[in-house]
Amino acid sequence: MSDHFSFESAPFSELSATERTQVQDLATMAQFRPGEAILMPRGDPQPSLWVVHSGHVQQEEQGHVHVLAAGESFNWRAVLTGHNEASVMALDEVRLWQLPKETLLHLLASNARFSAKVFSEVAGQLADNEEMDQHRELLSLMLVRVRDAYLQKPFYVDGQLDLVSVCRLLSEHKTGNALVRDVQDGLERIGMFTTTDLRDALLQPTPPAQLAVRDVARFDLVTVAPDAELFDALLIMLRHRVHRVLVKDGDTIVGVLSQLDLMSFMSNHSHLIMLQAEQARSVTELQVAALQVDDTIKLLQRGGMRIEIISRLVSELNSQIFARLWALLAPPELVQNSCLLVMGSEGRGEQILKTDQDNALLLRDGYQHPHLADITQQFSAALLTFGYPPCPGNIMVINPMWCQNLGPFRQAIGQWVYADDPEGKMHLAIFMDARAVAGDATLLQNARNFAMNLTLGSDTFIGRMASAIDQFPEPSSAWWNRLPLLGSREPATFDLKKIGTFPIVHGARALALEYRLEALGTVERLQALANLKILSPALVRDLVETLRMLMALKLRNNLRQLSLGQDISNLVELSSLGTLDRDQLTDALGIIRQFKQFLRLHYRLET
Repeated sequence: MSDHFSFESAPFSELSATERTQVQDLATMAQFRPGEAILMPRGDPQPSLWVVHSGHVQQEEQGHVHVLAAGESFNWRAVLTGHNEASVMALDEVRLWQLPKETLLHLLASNARFSAKVFSEVAGQLADNEEMDQHRELLSLMLVRVRDAYLQKPFYVDGQLDLVSVCRLLSEHKTGNALVRDVQDGLERIGMFTTTDLRDALLQPTPPAQLAVRDVARFDLVTVAPDAELFDALLIMLRHRVHRVLVKDGDTIVGVLSQLDLMSFMSNHSHLIMLQAEQARSVTELQVAALQVDDTIKLLQRGGMRIEIISRLVSELNSQIFARLWALLAPPELVQNSCLLVMGSEGRGEQILKTDQDNALLLRDGYQHPHLADITQQFSAALLTFGYPPCPGNIMVINPMWCQNLGPFRQAIGQWVYADDPEGKMHLAIFMDARAVAGDATLLQNARNFAMNLTLGSDTFIGRMASAIDQFPEPSSAWWNRLPLLGSREPATFDLKKIGTFPIVHGARALALEYRLEALGTVERLQALANLKILSPALVRDLVETLRMLMALKLRNNLRQLSLGQDISNLVELSSLGTLDRDQLTDALGIIRQFKQFLRLHYRLET
């Protein structure tokens, strides 16, 4: 790459030949190593403009983070105002042009087109930051309670009333839904009638004036408590594919929360992604929805949303996408006679950015489909175009081992338990995180109960499975001493999964299997173990905080990797971490070490 200053990018493309010569003569080159600070807030009494020649820098100002590449400039606001509020750090080997303030002020005064471009760029940055602030403010509203949102007051109609009369009442009260009071077998029940139900009722042979509202209303209503977080209400709507939930305080109906009312509290497009997925009529249409998930994640992370909330929301969105894709590709007969599973971090609800496909298909005994192989191949191929990479261990529906009838799959579970094969222990561990997303969930429950019964009282097997916590060596106490080796060809890294989250996740999974816990999420498993007094509340609290800290660090690291055009991985470069992150990682290793020691004693792994 040429060392000459590039005038291809705005605003420097507006300079005359004489002005370009002046800039080229006065520009000086500076070089920075990965992780090295370039600017600190209020740290430069004589601010200069910096232009990226090669590499990438990360600029953070008042909570707003931007990654800049070749041709982009930073510090314009400091040049214009004399005050710098941003911190800038090199993400890799960076070479920068530095231009003195006096030269830039002269160019601003003498070149109107150059000046217009500069002030347009600064204004654009301010607008972007203001938009992000609005997102952050609205995201915080998602943590308020349901009772604080706008709730439609209950409007009741009698179940015997005909549809024409009901519609007249809806018009008078200017509402699109009504709660239906009805008595069945001597007991009162409450249902709901909406304009969607009216559409379906008009297709029936009975005239609306003769059709009682109770015959078309829905009585399997989804409810939420007034003290639940709005986010929980959103998840319930996503999970049950409804646009309204009944808010009940005990037996008292407080009101109705609609999705339209909830949308006013939202700063992301998760509800739109869900609607797009639900209404997709082709794989191509569904792909459009799936590819928006990562943008939603970035927005939530920038807005300060807690990592556990992000992971739960993403899990629900992914489940909707997987289920819809399966419904688009598999005929109804296949859907009814099978159960589509997601496993691993996706099954536990702990995967955020798309890392790999961990899925399987259980089929009802005796059922076969002549085109099953083609359908599963299309399913995996479509997920690939949605941004879900293949599983390195081939744990996917295209693998015959993970696409079987229930009987043969139970035999495979028996082999995992009784055969002396470490691979089988990990296969069972992965399966114990399985969650049904489409089809007949009783097939999964049958296989899961079979696995639990096989391992009941088998301390030796569970101990061998738990021993995997020691398969990755711990770093030495002086592991940060590797930092001075930044000049080496291979940067010092830390594996956030192998050394960080895996011992917590796998240890909780082994204990959950031993004590026959139905919970799938690691946090839920740990909390259940604390309730059973297997683990101390203090240790569980520390493990939960550690797990969430590592997940948040992994998300930040993955977003950084994406901005640099790198593949997503679990490796974080130590040079990219600040002092606080290093201190937290050191504390996390101590807590993980304490948990591993408990597991070694509990399962007698030392012997």
